[in-house]
Amino acid sequence: MADLERMIESARRAMVNVLELKPEDRVLVVQDPECEKCSRAFFEAARAEGCDTAAYELPAEGRPLKTMPEGMAAAVEDRDLVINVMSGSSDEVPFRIEWLTLLEERGVRVGHSPSITEDMMDGGPMDVDYDLMVDRAEGLIAALAGAVSVRITTPAGSDITLEIEDRRFVTDVKLTETEKGCNLPCGEVYCAPVETGADGVLVVDGPIGGEGPPPSPVTLEVASGRVTAVGCADLTWQERITELLDTDEGARTIAELGIGLNPKARLVGIMLEDEKAYRTAHVAFGDNIGMPGGVSRSATHIDYLVHRPTVVARYEDAADRIIVENGDLSI
Repeated sequence: MADLERMIESARRAMVNVLELKPEDRVLVVQDPECEKCSRAFFEAARAEGCDTAAYELPAEGRPLKTMPEGMAAAVEDRDLVINVMSGSSDEVPFRIEWLTLLEERGVRVGHSPSITEDMMDGGPMDVDYDLMVDRAEGLIAALAGAVSVRITTPAGSDITLEIEDRRFVTDVKLTETEKGCNLPCGEVYCAPVETGADGVLVVDGPIGGEGPPPSPVTLEVASGRVTAVGCADLTWQERITELLDTDEGARTIAELGIGLNPKARLVGIMLEDEKAYRTAHVAFGDNIGMPGGVSRSATHIDYLVHRPTVVARYEDAADRIIVENGDLSI
Protein backbone atom coordinates (compact mmCIF):
# COMPACT_ATOMS: atom_id res chain seq x y z
CA MET A 1 0.00 0.00 0.00
CA ALA A 2 1.34 3.43 -0.97
CA ASP A 3 2.44 5.66 1.89
CA LEU A 4 0.54 8.96 2.00
CA GLU A 5 3.44 10.96 3.40
CA ARG A 6 5.71 9.79 0.57
CA MET A 7 2.98 10.63 -1.92
CA ILE A 8 2.67 14.13 -0.47
CA GLU A 9 6.42 14.67 -0.77
CA SER A 10 6.36 13.34 -4.35
CA ALA A 11 3.52 15.73 -5.21
CA ARG A 12 5.39 18.64 -3.58
CA ARG A 13 8.62 17.94 -5.52
CA ALA A 14 6.73 17.66 -8.82
CA MET A 15 4.83 20.90 -8.27
CA VAL A 16 7.94 22.81 -7.16
CA ASN A 17 10.30 21.44 -9.84
CA VAL A 18 7.94 21.31 -12.81
CA LEU A 19 5.16 23.81 -12.06
CA GLU A 20 7.27 26.27 -10.05
CA LEU A 21 4.88 26.19 -7.10
CA LYS A 22 5.24 29.17 -4.76
CA PRO A 23 3.57 29.91 -1.39
CA GLU A 24 1.63 32.80 -2.94
CA ASP A 25 -0.01 30.54 -5.56
CA ARG A 26 -3.75 29.93 -5.37
CA VAL A 27 -4.18 26.24 -6.18
CA LEU A 28 -7.21 24.25 -7.32
CA VAL A 29 -7.12 20.44 -7.11
CA VAL A 30 -9.73 18.76 -9.33
CA GLN A 31 -10.69 15.58 -7.50
CA ASP A 32 -12.25 12.40 -8.82
CA PRO A 33 -13.75 9.66 -6.61
CA GLU A 34 -11.58 7.16 -8.53
CA CYS A 35 -8.34 8.89 -7.41
CA GLU A 36 -9.13 10.05 -3.88
CA LYS A 37 -5.76 9.38 -2.22
CA CYS A 38 -3.78 10.94 -5.07
CA SER A 39 -5.85 14.12 -5.04
CA ARG A 40 -5.46 14.31 -1.27
CA ALA A 41 -1.67 14.11 -1.64
CA PHE A 42 -1.62 17.05 -4.07
CA PHE A 43 -3.99 19.04 -1.87
CA GLU A 44 -1.94 18.48 1.28
CA ALA A 45 1.34 19.21 -0.53
CA ALA A 46 0.09 22.56 -1.84
CA ARG A 47 -1.31 23.52 1.53
CA ALA A 48 1.96 22.55 3.26
CA GLU A 49 3.77 24.97 0.93
CA GLY A 50 1.54 27.74 2.28
CA CYS A 51 -0.74 27.98 -0.76
CA ASP A 52 -4.38 29.01 -0.70
CA THR A 53 -5.72 25.60 -1.76
CA ALA A 54 -9.24 24.67 -2.87
CA ALA A 55 -10.81 21.54 -4.34
CA TYR A 56 -13.42 20.82 -7.00
CA GLU A 57 -15.07 17.39 -6.83
CA LEU A 58 -16.07 15.71 -10.10
CA PRO A 59 -19.40 13.86 -9.87
CA ALA A 60 -19.46 10.09 -9.51
CA GLU A 61 -22.72 9.90 -11.46
CA GLY A 62 -23.26 10.65 -15.12
CA ARG A 63 -19.91 9.28 -16.27
CA PRO A 64 -18.34 9.36 -18.78
CA LEU A 65 -18.45 13.14 -18.75
CA LYS A 66 -18.91 14.73 -22.17
CA THR A 67 -18.69 18.34 -21.03
CA MET A 68 -17.70 20.36 -17.96
CA PRO A 69 -20.06 19.91 -14.99
CA GLU A 70 -21.96 22.88 -13.61
CA GLY A 71 -19.77 25.17 -11.52
CA MET A 72 -16.45 23.82 -12.80
CA ALA A 73 -15.57 26.89 -14.85
CA ALA A 74 -16.34 29.18 -11.92
CA ALA A 75 -14.05 27.14 -9.63
CA VAL A 76 -10.94 28.28 -11.52
CA GLU A 77 -11.75 31.99 -11.73
CA ASP A 78 -9.32 33.07 -8.98
CA ARG A 79 -6.73 30.28 -9.30
CA ASP A 80 -3.10 30.43 -10.50
CA LEU A 81 -2.43 26.69 -10.73
CA VAL A 82 -4.71 23.69 -11.32
CA ILE A 83 -3.95 20.01 -10.69
CA ASN A 84 -6.25 17.64 -12.58
CA VAL A 85 -6.54 14.31 -10.73
CA MET A 86 -9.12 12.37 -12.69
CA SER A 87 -10.11 9.31 -14.69
CA GLY A 88 -8.28 8.71 -17.95
CA SER A 89 -11.22 7.17 -19.83
CA SER A 90 -11.03 7.62 -23.60
CA ASP A 91 -14.72 8.50 -23.59
CA GLU A 92 -13.97 11.54 -21.41
CA VAL A 93 -11.35 13.03 -23.76
CA PRO A 94 -13.86 15.62 -25.15
CA PHE A 95 -14.56 16.83 -21.59
CA ARG A 96 -10.85 17.00 -20.75
CA ILE A 97 -10.05 18.93 -23.95
CA GLU A 98 -12.83 21.43 -23.17
CA TRP A 99 -11.48 21.91 -19.63
CA LEU A 100 -7.83 22.21 -20.71
CA THR A 101 -8.79 24.71 -23.42
CA LEU A 102 -10.50 26.87 -20.81
CA LEU A 103 -7.45 26.71 -18.55
CA GLU A 104 -5.15 27.66 -21.45
CA GLU A 105 -7.37 30.63 -22.33
CA ARG A 106 -7.16 31.86 -18.75
CA GLY A 107 -3.38 31.46 -18.58
CA VAL A 108 -3.50 29.07 -15.63
CA ARG A 109 -0.55 26.74 -14.96
CA VAL A 110 -1.72 23.13 -15.16
CA GLY A 111 -0.58 19.74 -13.93
CA HIS A 112 -2.70 17.17 -15.78
CA SER A 113 -2.92 13.64 -14.31
CA PRO A 114 -5.61 11.48 -15.97
CA SER A 115 -5.47 7.90 -14.59
CA ILE A 116 -2.75 8.69 -12.03
CA THR A 117 -2.21 5.92 -9.45
CA GLU A 118 -0.77 5.80 -5.96
CA ASP A 119 2.17 3.71 -7.21
CA MET A 120 3.14 6.47 -9.65
CA MET A 121 3.52 8.84 -6.70
CA ASP A 122 5.21 6.49 -4.22
CA GLY A 123 8.52 5.33 -5.73
CA GLY A 124 7.32 5.59 -9.33
CA PRO A 125 7.75 8.14 -12.13
CA MET A 126 6.84 11.15 -9.98
CA ASP A 127 9.60 10.28 -7.50
CA VAL A 128 12.37 11.00 -9.98
CA ASP A 129 15.54 13.00 -10.65
CA TYR A 130 14.09 16.07 -12.37
CA ASP A 131 17.51 17.53 -13.21
CA LEU A 132 18.36 14.36 -15.17
CA MET A 133 15.15 14.63 -17.18
CA VAL A 134 15.77 18.30 -17.93
CA ASP A 135 19.24 17.41 -19.26
CA ARG A 136 17.83 14.61 -21.43
CA ALA A 137 15.05 16.83 -22.76
CA GLU A 138 17.33 19.74 -23.61
CA GLY A 139 19.76 17.43 -25.41
CA LEU A 140 17.01 15.80 -27.45
CA ILE A 141 15.42 19.12 -28.41
CA ALA A 142 18.81 20.46 -29.50
CA ALA A 143 19.46 17.35 -31.62
CA LEU A 144 16.10 17.71 -33.39
CA ALA A 145 16.47 21.43 -34.08
CA GLY A 146 16.42 22.04 -37.83
CA ALA A 147 15.11 18.58 -38.73
CA VAL A 148 12.59 18.54 -41.57
CA SER A 149 11.35 14.98 -41.07
CA VAL A 150 11.75 11.92 -38.88
CA ARG A 151 11.43 8.26 -39.80
CA ILE A 152 10.28 5.92 -37.03
CA THR A 153 10.77 2.16 -37.22
CA THR A 154 10.21 -0.50 -34.55
CA PRO A 155 10.85 -4.23 -34.12
CA ALA A 156 7.06 -4.79 -34.28
CA GLY A 157 6.97 -3.49 -37.85
CA SER A 158 6.30 0.25 -37.68
CA ASP A 159 7.75 2.29 -40.54
CA ILE A 160 6.35 5.80 -40.70
CA THR A 161 7.79 9.14 -41.79
CA LEU A 162 6.57 12.41 -40.30
CA GLU A 163 7.22 15.89 -41.65
CA ILE A 164 8.26 18.23 -38.83
CA GLU A 165 9.75 21.23 -40.64
CA ASP A 166 9.15 24.40 -38.59
CA ARG A 167 7.37 22.38 -35.90
CA ARG A 168 9.08 23.10 -32.59
CA PHE A 169 9.77 20.30 -30.10
CA VAL A 170 8.94 21.09 -26.48
CA THR A 171 9.06 19.18 -23.20
CA ASP A 172 6.78 18.70 -20.21
CA VAL A 173 9.61 18.44 -17.65
CA LYS A 174 9.64 22.20 -17.02
CA LEU A 175 7.03 24.87 -17.69
CA THR A 176 7.97 27.92 -19.77
CA GLU A 177 6.38 31.28 -20.50
CA THR A 178 4.56 29.78 -23.48
CA GLU A 179 4.07 26.16 -22.33
CA LYS A 180 2.02 26.43 -19.13
CA GLY A 181 0.66 22.90 -18.90
CA CYS A 182 2.15 19.43 -18.49
CA ASN A 183 1.38 15.91 -17.38
CA LEU A 184 2.24 14.70 -13.90
CA PRO A 185 4.08 12.38 -13.95
CA CYS A 186 6.05 14.14 -16.69
CA GLY A 187 8.92 12.98 -18.88
CA GLU A 188 8.66 13.44 -22.63
CA VAL A 189 9.71 15.60 -25.58
CA TYR A 190 7.02 16.13 -28.19
CA CYS A 191 5.89 18.13 -31.21
CA ALA A 192 2.92 18.54 -33.53
CA PRO A 193 3.97 17.08 -36.90
CA VAL A 194 2.78 18.70 -40.13
CA GLU A 195 -0.83 17.56 -40.36
CA THR A 196 -0.64 16.53 -44.04
CA GLY A 197 2.87 15.08 -43.85
CA ALA A 198 2.69 11.61 -42.27
CA ASP A 199 2.96 8.46 -44.38
CA GLY A 200 3.56 4.81 -43.55
CA VAL A 201 2.48 2.17 -41.07
CA LEU A 202 2.32 2.37 -37.28
CA VAL A 203 2.22 -1.02 -35.51
CA VAL A 204 1.02 -0.28 -31.99
CA ASP A 205 2.31 -2.79 -29.45
CA GLY A 206 1.76 -0.58 -26.38
CA PRO A 207 -1.33 0.95 -24.78
CA ILE A 208 -3.81 3.09 -26.69
CA GLY A 209 -5.26 6.18 -25.02
CA GLY A 210 -7.44 5.23 -22.09
CA GLU A 211 -8.11 1.77 -23.54
CA GLY A 212 -4.98 0.10 -22.18
CA PRO A 213 -2.77 -2.39 -24.07
CA PRO A 214 -4.41 -4.31 -26.94
CA PRO A 215 -4.40 -8.13 -26.87
CA SER A 216 -2.54 -8.08 -30.20
CA PRO A 217 -0.87 -5.23 -32.09
CA VAL A 218 -3.04 -2.63 -33.79
CA THR A 219 -1.89 -1.57 -37.26
CA LEU A 220 -2.66 1.93 -38.49
CA GLU A 221 -2.05 2.76 -42.15
CA VAL A 222 -1.38 6.47 -42.59
CA ALA A 223 -1.35 8.54 -45.81
CA SER A 224 -0.99 12.32 -46.13
CA GLY A 225 -1.36 12.70 -42.38
CA ARG A 226 -4.57 10.69 -41.90
CA VAL A 227 -5.33 7.15 -40.77
CA THR A 228 -6.73 5.32 -43.78
CA ALA A 229 -7.07 1.79 -42.38
CA VAL A 230 -7.11 -0.04 -39.04
CA GLY A 231 -6.14 -3.67 -38.52
CA CYS A 232 -6.08 -5.96 -35.48
CA ALA A 233 -6.44 -9.72 -35.00
CA ASP A 234 -8.95 -8.91 -32.26
CA LEU A 235 -11.99 -7.60 -34.13
CA THR A 236 -13.51 -6.03 -31.01
CA TRP A 237 -10.40 -3.88 -30.62
CA GLN A 238 -10.35 -3.07 -34.33
CA GLU A 239 -13.94 -1.83 -34.08
CA ARG A 240 -13.23 0.19 -30.93
CA ILE A 241 -10.20 1.96 -32.43
CA THR A 242 -12.16 2.67 -35.60
CA GLU A 243 -14.94 4.14 -33.45
CA LEU A 244 -12.46 6.48 -31.72
CA LEU A 245 -10.95 7.53 -35.05
CA ASP A 246 -14.44 8.30 -36.37
CA THR A 247 -15.30 10.65 -33.48
CA ASP A 248 -15.23 13.58 -35.92
CA GLU A 249 -13.45 14.79 -39.05
CA GLY A 250 -10.24 15.68 -37.21
CA ALA A 251 -9.90 12.48 -35.19
CA ARG A 252 -7.91 10.66 -37.92
CA THR A 253 -5.39 13.50 -38.39
CA ILE A 254 -1.82 13.21 -37.12
CA ALA A 255 -1.49 15.31 -33.95
CA GLU A 256 1.67 14.46 -32.00
CA LEU A 257 4.98 12.68 -31.87
CA GLY A 258 6.30 12.07 -28.36
CA ILE A 259 9.49 10.41 -27.05
CA GLY A 260 9.65 9.10 -23.46
CA LEU A 261 12.46 10.20 -21.12
CA ASN A 262 11.45 9.29 -17.56
CA PRO A 263 13.84 6.65 -16.09
CA LYS A 264 11.31 5.58 -13.44
CA ALA A 265 8.28 5.28 -15.72
CA ARG A 266 7.24 1.65 -16.11
CA LEU A 267 5.13 -0.22 -18.64
CA VAL A 268 1.95 -0.64 -16.59
CA GLY A 269 -0.71 -0.38 -19.30
CA ILE A 270 -1.72 3.19 -18.37
CA MET A 271 -0.84 5.76 -21.01
CA LEU A 272 -0.11 8.53 -18.50
CA GLU A 273 2.90 6.55 -17.26
CA ASP A 274 3.77 4.35 -20.26
CA GLU A 275 4.21 7.28 -22.69
CA LYS A 276 6.86 8.77 -20.34
CA ALA A 277 8.85 5.53 -20.19
CA TYR A 278 12.36 5.53 -21.60
CA ARG A 279 12.65 3.39 -24.78
CA THR A 280 9.14 4.24 -25.97
CA ALA A 281 7.59 6.69 -28.42
CA HIS A 282 3.98 7.56 -29.13
CA VAL A 283 2.05 9.02 -32.03
CA ALA A 284 -1.33 10.67 -31.47
CA PHE A 285 -4.23 11.47 -33.76
CA GLY A 286 -6.90 14.12 -33.21
CA ASP A 287 -6.61 17.55 -31.61
CA ASN A 288 -3.28 19.41 -31.32
CA ILE A 289 -4.36 23.04 -31.14
CA GLY A 290 -2.51 23.51 -27.84
CA MET A 291 0.86 22.45 -29.33
CA PRO A 292 3.29 24.78 -31.14
CA GLY A 293 2.12 25.06 -34.75
CA GLY A 294 -0.75 22.59 -34.35
CA VAL A 295 -3.84 23.22 -36.50
CA SER A 296 -5.84 19.98 -36.14
CA ARG A 297 -9.17 20.42 -34.34
CA SER A 298 -11.02 17.49 -32.86
CA ALA A 299 -13.03 16.58 -29.80
CA THR A 300 -10.51 13.82 -29.13
CA HIS A 301 -6.76 13.16 -28.89
CA ILE A 302 -5.70 9.51 -28.64
CA ASP A 303 -2.09 8.37 -28.11
CA TYR A 304 -0.70 5.14 -29.62
CA LEU A 305 2.48 3.81 -28.00
CA VAL A 306 5.28 1.78 -29.60
CA HIS A 307 8.24 0.04 -27.96
CA ARG A 308 11.94 0.22 -28.83
CA PRO A 309 11.66 2.86 -31.57
CA THR A 310 14.49 3.91 -33.85
CA VAL A 311 14.13 7.57 -34.82
CA VAL A 312 16.18 8.93 -37.73
CA ALA A 313 16.02 12.68 -38.35
CA ARG A 314 16.61 14.25 -41.76
CA TYR A 315 17.85 17.83 -42.02
CA GLU A 316 17.65 20.55 -44.68
CA ASP A 317 20.94 19.43 -46.25
CA ALA A 318 19.50 15.88 -46.67
CA ALA A 319 21.83 14.55 -43.97
CA ASP A 320 20.38 11.84 -41.72
CA ARG A 321 21.13 11.40 -38.02
CA ILE A 322 20.07 8.61 -35.69
CA ILE A 323 18.45 10.28 -32.68
CA VAL A 324 17.09 7.18 -30.97
CA GLU A 325 18.26 3.63 -31.71
CA ASN A 326 16.20 0.68 -30.51
CA GLY A 327 14.82 2.94 -27.77
CA ASP A 328 18.11 4.36 -26.51
CA LEU A 329 19.08 8.00 -27.05
CA SER A 330 21.97 8.35 -29.50
CA ILE A 331 22.63 12.04 -28.94
